[in-house]
Amino acid sequence: MSQAVTIIDWDEAGTVQAAGGVVTRPGPFGLVEVALIHRPEQDDWSLPKGKLEAGEDSATAALREVEEETGFECELVDPLGCTRYRDRRGRKKVICYWEMHVLAGEFRPCAEVDRMRWVTVAEALELLSYEGDRTLLQSFATGP
Repeated sequence: MSQAVTIIDWDEAGTVQAAGGVVTRPGPFGLVEVALIHRPEQDDWSLPKGKLEAGEDSATAALREVEEETGFECELVDPLGCTRYRDRRGRKKVICYWEMHVLAGEFRPCAEVDRMRWVTVAEALELLSYEGDRTLLQSFATGP
């Protein structure tokens, strides 16, 4: 279900570096469910993610950001690849994702995230606000 992480030039001037997760759990009828978050400031549905802190690698950032945005402590399963786009401010942004499984915790709303939903991949593809998230999730669902 996964593919190799895209190698990126992290030293590229002006690129915002971020990481996140496709947090999964077994769903009904043997389907996989993924966690999607709603951010009230943007009024969007997305995969949990956020910017790397100084000196942080993307795997560590992905785990931290997922826990901050969902309340779930997770384990990394497989790298899923990276998306590239220009953010709302016109900056280049690269986000690397991992498949993750929940180890502990429960959803806690915070200032950045007011809702979270467990949905099937098909439901997520309809609900996600951004094409990059849909493309990454579709690739995850269909495998290499």
